[in-house]
Amino acid sequence: MSGRGFTFKQFHINHDRCAMKVGTDGILLGAWAPLGPARRILDIGTGSGLVALMLAQRSEPGVRISGLELDRIAAGQAAENVAASPWPDKVNIIGGALQAFEAEPFDLIVSNPPYFEHGQSFDCPARASARHTGSLSLAELFSHSKRLLTADGRLSVVLPPQTREEAMEQAELNGFYLIERRDVVTREGKSPGRFLLQFCSIKHCFKAGEIVINTIKNEYGDIYKGMVSPFYLKM
Repeated sequence: MSGRGFTFKQFHINHDRCAMKVGTDGILLGAWAPLGPARRILDIGTGSGLVALMLAQRSEPGVRISGLELDRIAAGQAAENVAASPWPDKVNIIGGALQAFEAEPFDLIVSNPPYFEHGQSFDCPARASARHTGSLSLAELFSHSKRLLTADGRLSVVLPPQTREEAMEQAELNGFYLIERRDVVTREGKSPGRFLLQFCSIKHCFKAGEIVINTIKNEYGDIYKGMVSPFYLKM
């Protein structure tokens, strides 16, 4: 990865005009989010378009994906990344805030949401807006996802440990059940550094598991490698 962008097996992401660069959180979400029978997908806070394009690669030809991005400059670069990808007719980038977004219901919503509280500093205002909860609180994420999902639609997110409890509270307040959780550990034996969570308004049999990024032998974990090998050039 250079400062300008990141090349995957089937597409390239330029992110020099995006506050949030290509990173492990987005790659985890894009590689993991269970697609099921979803035909309409919304990526909230799409940034460079990374997750939307990963889902485009993983999904069937008839699936349509919308990437919603608050920052105008980032949305423009995401649209350029989509136009240069193999799926320009499958992914649509929309500029604007979730709070004012109206659309036909989606079968699946994914999000790598902001989770830093105000008071934590960043090197540029755009990055601060992208990562501070002031631009999108978890309460807003869950309430608007409820509004925009079909009755049996699903919400998939990636979150750090410090926000998991709040996410569970907001899920309950908005009538969501946790139906799948994956604990992500950066190195075998460590505590989870991220959680991949999927919610639905209809209760399903709960599934849980662990994703190890690096084993004690300094190798990629089997599950993680299976998830990202369709994307990484050197896997």
